[in-house]
Amino acid sequence: MPHSWPPHLDVGAVRFARPTAKYDDVLVFYRDVLGLPVLAQWRGHGGYDGVVLGLPGAPVHMELLQHGDPPRVPEPDPENQLVLYLRDAEAVVTASRRLTEHGHRPVPAANPYWTDHGAVLFEDPDRWLVVLAPWVFGKEAVPTVVTE
Repeated sequence: MPHSWPPHLDVGAVRFARPTAKYDDVLVFYRDVLGLPVLAQWRGHGGYDGVVLGLPGAPVHMELLQHGDPPRVPEPDPENQLVLYLRDAEAVVTASRRLTEHGHRPVPAANPYWTDHGAVLFEDPDRWLVVLAPWVFGKEAVPTVVTE
């Protein structure tokens, strides 16, 4: 089912931002380990360090900001997630392998929906969750994992 933006909201790109208290570590996690491209980066701009990461074509951005001395972030919540809908289960295996090769281990999902549908979750250095889902939301049927 195709969706589009309402006519009064002519959006060309979307960015969401979230705080970090471990700027250098999360930069390595998202840029070097997960492989997201850096679209912009700054240090000490108005007291902020930041990086904007994008997906291919750059219509969606994630901005990570560090501010304050010491920097503080809200307590992680299991429902605060970056969900990456990958093309299939093999893509999840490939991405998971890369994360585990860099010392990251899958973590249990609080919501069984993810496990029931073959997703794998990892924590970033701030303990925010990254969900690797094996289907493209809105384009494919949600897979069901058979467990015995």
